[in-house]
Amino acid sequence: MTQGEVTVAWEPLHNFTKEVFVRAGMPPEGAEMEAGALLWANLRGVDSHGVLRIPWYLENIEQGVMNPKPDIRILNETPATLFVEADRALGPVVTIFTMERVIEKARKVGICWALIRNLTHQGALGYYTQMASKAGLAGIAFVCNPPNMAPHGAKVAGVHNSPIAISVPARRHYPLSLDMATSVVAGGKLWLAVDKGIPIPEGWALDKDGHATTDPTAVGALLPFGGPKGSGLALMFECLTGVMSGNPKLEPFLLGREVKQADEEKTDKEWSRLAYMPPHNQNSVVAAIDIATFTDLEEYKDHIDNLIDGLKALPKADGFDEIFVPGEPEEKTCAVRSRDGIPLPAGTIRNLRGVAERFGIELPAGL
Repeated sequence: MTQGEVTVAWEPLHNFTKEVFVRAGMPPEGAEMEAGALLWANLRGVDSHGVLRIPWYLENIEQGVMNPKPDIRILNETPATLFVEADRALGPVVTIFTMERVIEKARKVGICWALIRNLTHQGALGYYTQMASKAGLAGIAFVCNPPNMAPHGAKVAGVHNSPIAISVPARRHYPLSLDMATSVVAGGKLWLAVDKGIPIPEGWALDKDGHATTDPTAVGALLPFGGPKGSGLALMFECLTGVMSGNPKLEPFLLGREVKQADEEKTDKEWSRLAYMPPHNQNSVVAAIDIATFTDLEEYKDHIDNLIDGLKALPKADGFDEIFVPGEPEEKTCAVRSRDGIPLPAGTIRNLRGVAERFGIELPAGL
């Protein structure tokens, strides 16, 4: 526990979060979706994607970057595809809208691939892929945003640390649910370090001059996991989201007029100037596969259980008491936090107090 940390019951925190977004101009249904996505992350220990982001969302709503009352439209569809214009909707609103339709289509034809254009921050992607796994389907989601990660070999941002999530159902076990960024850690981990008042580990990020840093407030670019593997995945995700939607997020920075006119005499400092972050905007793919199209669903769940059992029964490496599978640590944390409450660091509490004062909303007990 960090200094100043307080544990708060999740339901009052959920209700507080919903009311904040209603006061910020969202319809109650949309505010409920946003609160649900944020608290889902907090309950699972993914605090980098939880309520600490509320002030940032409010700032983006005020600036017109995030649209609290979007005109969400289906631009094109086939029996197995969807192309959705989000109109800068807050991520959970349009992604839930889309995933519900993806699941419906996948049940009819076996698979559905949806591309969402012009949405804003989706939160933890596993929230949406688990919608599919709970419905007995396999779920996939990934997203791309403007650059915040240095490609392998570069020292300034040139790609986004695009996350991907994949979920499949089990029977006795929790669903297998992988949710990961293509950077060493998710960018929200920097925000959490700021709220906790702690440095970040070496190897997470570079500063604005391209040097390694442990100061979360000085980060100019995240670093990819696995070097060329992480940055290569991120680039291909952009090809399948931004470029395919006609709304590229990387091209203006790499192929824009200023870069085209650059020559070998440009200094490192001038190149660093190009690695800024523009207003938030992203594109995303969500997809679902009807398992029953290929095999018996109940047998599939049994096989997933057997796979998990087999992995967990393997001899353990030195220093490990248990072998975890993707999603398992988060689900165990959810069980504890649902019962005992969600710990919030001092910085997050301070920011939520400011939000409560601004809107005249009563804080959850303890804050």
